Amino acid sequence: MKKKTILFLAAVIIMVACGKKSENQEKPPVKVKTEQVSTSYEGAGQTYVGIVEESEATAVSFTSMGVVRRMLVSEGQYVSRGQLLAEMDPSTMSNSVTAAAATTSQANDMVAQAQATYDQAKDAYDRMKLLHDNGSLPEIKWIEMETKLQQAETMLKSAKSSVKSASATERIARKGLSDTRLVAPVSGVVGKKQVNAGETAMPSQSVVTILNINTVKVKVSVPEAEMSAIGENTRSLVRVEAANRQVPGGRVEKGVQADAMTHTYDIRVNVANSDRKLLPGMVANVTLYTGRKGDGSMVSGGGVTVPVNCVQRRADGTHFVWVINKDNKAHRQTVTLGPTSDNRVYIIDGLSDGQRVVIDGYQKLSEGTKTQDVEH
Repeated sequence: MKKKTILFLAAVIIMVACGKKSENQEKPPVKVKTEQVSTSYEGAGQTYVGIVEESEATAVSFTSMGVVRRMLVSEGQYVSRGQLLAEMDPSTMSNSVTAAAATTSQANDMVAQAQATYDQAKDAYDRMKLLHDNGSLPEIKWIEMETKLQQAETMLKSAKSSVKSASATERIARKGLSDTRLVAPVSGVVGKKQVNAGETAMPSQSVVTILNINTVKVKVSVPEAEMSAIGENTRSLVRVEAANRQVPGGRVEKGVQADAMTHTYDIRVNVANSDRKLLPGMVANVTLYTGRKGDGSMVSGGGVTVPVNCVQRRADGTHFVWVINKDNKAHRQTVTLGPTSDNRVYIIDGLSDGQRVVIDGYQKLSEGTKTQDVEH
């Protein structure tokens, strides 16, 4: 009897242990399909044809006339600020510098001689002044000493003036020699060369044009009736087939003067172009997402969209979708709905780019359910 009791207790302990093990065992994750949401304005924009332009153009020129000896850049080449672009024949300016330097040297020698003459005259004047003050020097001798001092002082001032003039001439000559080297004042891409080696460059004549294309502008013409819907921060998408690029547009610049014939205004969409693939003159298709469709009707609420069937409604009338966070657990996310388009609905508020929304398998979810995305 005692043996049977022991066996019974052992069986009970094993059953309890198995039950606890079963309770502690985690439930397998629920398999779902998700979609990573992103901003979409499908059907809510108007497309225009535009032309890519540089953001800035700098015309670079020599300051004096001369024959261009060397052109060191070619069209389309990227140049850095301070880089040598072209050289003019320096022989004329070099001769001018040599002559000006010789004149400056002669003027300095004249100053040295005039200074010595003045020092002698001043020393004699100071010694004679003592005699004159004591009444021991005839007046005619004193007048003679004053005259010599004045003459020496005048000669010294004239010599110093000559040095200033010669130095200024030398500086101008050296500046002219330096100006025979044309350097880039800014960084950018060489757009067009106006002068080639062997040709004579005139003062202020553009030799090359340097374009800043790290940011470009796409110019499009917009009918006046559509201008009111476009703002500085209007979203846009720029497609350039020649560069095989599709990039979001940036700040919009609106023109204020209409074309008298077409009644259109020019706007310019800024586009980042760090790799410099977009070049001036390329044709671009620009879609401006103003909330207006191609037929002119308005769409209120372009933005994030999700399939209509994944949106659920609570008893209080609010809507939500199931989102999967980084912990792979399901959470209810309250959303505000916009208009529907085909089988999708715009989400005005509640979702942001990059979130994962459950589009299949949401019927089996509850708050905090562990999930497994079958699409990942």
